[in-house]
Amino acid sequence: MSIIWGIPYLLIKVAVSGVPVPVLVLARVGIGAALLLPLAVRQRQLSALRPHWPWLVAFALVEIVAPWLLLSEAETRLSSSLSGLLVASVPIIVVVLARLTGGTERLSLLRWAGLLAGLVGVVLLAAPTAAGGDALSIAEVLAVAVCYATGPLIASRKLGDLPPLGMTAACLGLAAIVYAPLAAVTWPSAMPSWRVLAALAGLAVVCTAVAFLLFFRLIAEAGPARASVITYVNPAVAVALGVSVLGERFTPAMAVAFALILGGSVLATRTGRPRAAVPERAAGQDPVHLPEPGAASTPGQP
Repeated sequence: MSIIWGIPYLLIKVAVSGVPVPVLVLARVGIGAALLLPLAVRQRQLSALRPHWPWLVAFALVEIVAPWLLLSEAETRLSSSLSGLLVASVPIIVVVLARLTGGTERLSLLRWAGLLAGLVGVVLLAAPTAAGGDALSIAEVLAVAVCYATGPLIASRKLGDLPPLGMTAACLGLAAIVYAPLAAVTWPSAMPSWRVLAALAGLAVVCTAVAFLLFFRLIAEAGPARASVITYVNPAVAVALGVSVLGERFTPAMAVAFALILGGSVLATRTGRPRAAVPERAAGQDPVHLPEPGAASTPGQP
């Protein structure tokens, strides 16, 4: 899973060189929906979604429709390595948004230190590129990170009981409906190269359809907390592929920023040792559990 969700940055970088961004996103969500919707129908997972359509649409917007467009657009100008490292700040943003939207979980001094370290890493990573005139691209990728951090909060508070396969298939289908007219307007006049077509196929089949099926299996066997480890490995895979395949630069400053973001994410999402079970009524509250990006039923991946 760490490899599968680490390679989209590379494949997006390759694909945007040959097709417009709306066509890229439509190919990914359309093929993904075509592969997953029949499975969801066969397992009768779509009927449970009907009462939750407003929140499901909101979830699809922040997890797929908006971020996949923004990330693809940003990678027309940014390296895949830099994009992957910036998106690695998602766990930190999840904690910040949870606090700003009524989360009741207290943050220890160690977690506050993690937040600060991660934010310093983001500034260190983004500032040189923004100062060089690519501030818009940096803003687009950071907006992607905010979207990916918002999705798990919606999922945990409003959609936690929905079947994950049906939810993902429906979100991909909604995204395909949104992007179909945009792709029709920008459809390329010539057939893309085999390299671009292979990148599109990899994004749709491997990084979307197969990835979600494997991830749901992983969640079932290992649980969301252990499965979330992939969140911390994805950026390293993105950097390794960007440097080795595309010849992108990886500077010492990027290494320091990556260490700060990664270390800060681990500390900021640290929940400590589990306590003995407390009856719900005795607890007197319904605390917000901070699901890491990639937790069950949240397609918040690149």
